[in-house]
Amino acid sequence: MRKIAILICVTLLLWSPLTALAGSKTGFYLGAGVGRVDVKESGETEDDFSEYAPGYKIFTGYNFGKIPLLDLALEGSYIMTDEMSDEINGVNVTYEQSSFNAFGLVGLSLGPFGLFGKIGGGAWDSDMKIGDQKKSDSGTSPIYGTGISLSLFSITGRLEFEYFDQDNVDNLYMTSFSLMYTF
Repeated sequence: MRKIAILICVTLLLWSPLTALAGSKTGFYLGAGVGRVDVKESGETEDDFSEYAPGYKIFTGYNFGKIPLLDLALEGSYIMTDEMSDEINGVNVTYEQSSFNAFGLVGLSLGPFGLFGKIGGGAWDSDMKIGDQKKSDSGTSPIYGTGISLSLFSITGRLEFEYFDQDNVDNLYMTSFSLMYTF
């Protein structure tokens, strides 16, 4: 039992200097990221549209880091994709999308490392082209996400997964890496 207590004390002593590197968690932040956006749409036949393309995002928010170990934030973002293209039954199909989003984030801060979840909504515009026919669509939908972060001073790196629960496609999600600066 005594060995376990010593091990816990040593771990806490070694971990505590890392919290000083975590930087100020309270305040406005600004960030940008790049990742992969995957879209899947089931057709009426056995042929499905299932493609991916690079996705880009910019975001800003405010972190209310007043409670120890707990991060609460409000965040807004703009996300856009490159054009995705596939050939189904000899017909070229393309898809691209952009969206403005708003989120509430809840995170667990463990020194410079963190885990977070987010929930919100987005207003999106998409363009799908099937052969010579172009279909533009827009709407609002819920968005869910989760991720991990590493903070050093005022710079934070984030790896995250976001799922867009849209009606116009079966599945749309983004996996991304972002850097943000907290003021």
